[in-house]
Amino acid sequence: MTDNSLADELGHMRPQMLRFARLQLRSDAAAEDAVQEALLAAMEGAANFTGAAAVKTWVFSILRNKIIDDIRRRVREPELRPADDDRDESEDMFLADGHWVDKPATWSDPNASLEQRQFWAVFEACLDGVPAKPGRVFMMREFLGLSTEEICKELAISTSNCWVLLHRARLGLRECLSLRWFGGSDSVSTI
Repeated sequence: MTDNSLADELGHMRPQMLRFARLQLRSDAAAEDAVQEALLAAMEGAANFTGAAAVKTWVFSILRNKIIDDIRRRVREPELRPADDDRDESEDMFLADGHWVDKPATWSDPNASLEQRQFWAVFEACLDGVPAKPGRVFMMREFLGLSTEEICKELAISTSNCWVLLHRARLGLRECLSLRWFGGSDSVSTI
């Protein structure tokens, strides 16, 4: 891959990277720094890129690591801020181990669906529809791979509040994906 084609591709990815970083870091400045560091690392490491993964996957993994480093740094050097405890009494859809009480409807072939670009577009739209705080906790847990303890320290929330926020995010994603992706091909175009 030439430097120019990589630069063009990175330029197209930058807005997505910024949105992802802002969601996790909750600061435009911190997000911009993480994205710039990831882009610089990608340009510097382009010669070592073997093509074993898609360029987007490779660049987002660099960004993911930059975000994790920043979050872990903030956990070590915490800021003083009030805890936000916004719990509600929603229906319990999950077991204690995090699995669904009622499994989602049978999907035709989830592995094949995950490979389709359309699925990721629908997933991203559904994730955008999840309220900010549950969406952030979900991304920290599922995309960044942070532990519950790390998430709780970063957001200054209790473990139970973390699980409530994860519950809300998963419930919203389940409902949206069931309607807009797994419910039929006509519903995909409604996004």
